[in-house]
Amino acid sequence: MKKFSKEDLICTLIEREEVVPKVWRFRFENLAIASQATPGQFVHIQVSDENGLDPILRRPISISSASSEEGWFEIFFREVGRGTEQMAGFEIGKKLSALGPLGQGFSRNGERPLLIGGGMGIAPLIFQSQRLSGKFQCMALGGRTQSEVFWDKYFCDTASQIYVATDDGSVGQQGSVVTLLAGKEKDFDYIYTCGPEGLMKAVATWAKEHNIPCEVSMEKHMACGVGVCLSCGCSTSKGRKKVCQNGPVFNAEEVFNYEYKLCGSSRRDSNEKSFDDCVRDFWLWD
Repeated sequence: MKKFSKEDLICTLIEREEVVPKVWRFRFENLAIASQATPGQFVHIQVSDENGLDPILRRPISISSASSEEGWFEIFFREVGRGTEQMAGFEIGKKLSALGPLGQGFSRNGERPLLIGGGMGIAPLIFQSQRLSGKFQCMALGGRTQSEVFWDKYFCDTASQIYVATDDGSVGQQGSVVTLLAGKEKDFDYIYTCGPEGLMKAVATWAKEHNIPCEVSMEKHMACGVGVCLSCGCSTSKGRKKVCQNGPVFNAEEVFNYEYKLCGSSRRDSNEKSFDDCVRDFWLWD
């Protein structure tokens, strides 16, 4: 288990921005985290009151950017409950405890990578896109409405092409972001994806069909964040894994077992779900 000094844990909030209603970008000063962070890793933030009991559990949040030279890292989060609502009220200068960086991040494979994300899952892909800067990379963004795909500005300096899709067609192509991939299988040699599980299953299925390596970033409820409590267990082709420690980034085939459990099917037979079925499942995801 990773050990942290008391000094490593203390982060100071130096920037805060409400990007869109209920979605925040925070920048923290902490050289230890900033100098070690890699895309796909996360920090486990204490958001409780001064007594440290309300709420008692930390909140795991992906690192969306970091500067080892300037000693800061950034996160994005949405207000969805008591913990994140409490975080949204933090003011500049606030000091808090954060464990990190934690977990296994993305690789740096591929000369023509595709990054594909949905919702808040797009945040860690900002960091990955920055690390892959200089390569011909494409970014595909998906959301329910225009208000959920404000992320394009964070990829303008790094992505060669940006594709956008929304469920209601309010911006970009109408439909699942996965439908943007049709006919483009020769454009990419590696895929990184993060977002709703239905989206990642559909992307992973498409990647498998076209023999393109794919990495997925899994999300599970966590308690300790360091592999002790086992609350974030994930079934893989190699047995049970801890998302906080063995992940959150996995090879897609390791998590979505295609030989025996393709998108929910118990075995390869006439009932196995196709790529189109997976896309439809994503549409129905809630």
